[in-house]
Amino acid sequence: MSLLSKLFGGKPTAPTYPVDELVINGRTLRLTFFAHASVAIEYEGRMIYVDPVVGNADYASLPKADMILVTHSHYDHFDMAAIDALVKEDTRILLDKTSAEGFAGDCYTMLPGAVAEPFTDIRVEAVAAYNTSEHQLQFHPKEREDCGYVVTLDNAVRIYLSGDTEPTDEQRALRDIDIAFVCVNQPYTMTPEQATAAIKALKPQIYYPYHYGQVDEPTDVEALAKMLEGVCEVRIRPLA
Repeated sequence: MSLLSKLFGGKPTAPTYPVDELVINGRTLRLTFFAHASVAIEYEGRMIYVDPVVGNADYASLPKADMILVTHSHYDHFDMAAIDALVKEDTRILLDKTSAEGFAGDCYTMLPGAVAEPFTDIRVEAVAAYNTSEHQLQFHPKEREDCGYVVTLDNAVRIYLSGDTEPTDEQRALRDIDIAFVCVNQPYTMTPEQATAAIKALKPQIYYPYHYGQVDEPTDVEALAKMLEGVCEVRIRPLA
């Protein structure tokens, strides 16, 4: 307990994070934005955490997870300390192949193209995530089988979380995406021009740029939003 708390009594106040509450296809969901690629989806009382990393949020103070998704094994996406802080007895944990190999507990191992139904009202599709530019292939090689995910809620809302990737055939094949989280940062994932092309192919109702900070070359997300004027709603939230 902090000195301030000792002096004035009571427990320390839990930190707050930016939240959007959306109604999509008649369904209400809350999106919480932490940092980098760490976000949370709250739907019908279920808490879904994506790529939780301790440095991005005080997960011990947050509601426990019904489901955790990890896209790949890089330290800024896969963090056992964050997972340990969020799990409860019946938490469903979905991991890409490489992360699953280093995980001691029970989990769903997700390969690109795999589909899991951890709950009767939630369907998760794994989408291949990899670099395609010659000078970036070493960052996220296709053969490692990293994942993005499409999370379908009650067969009514479809949310795409790209993970670390450039535009791919697998991504372009996705349909009926309502909300898209598509990465944009250099030199590891997409340029603004690539992200613009990806969103034009996905045609979501709402696009959240993410993964755009914590690097030496920060992305001008305002300029990215201008590139997509008339294509979809672009919501910029503090994920740097």
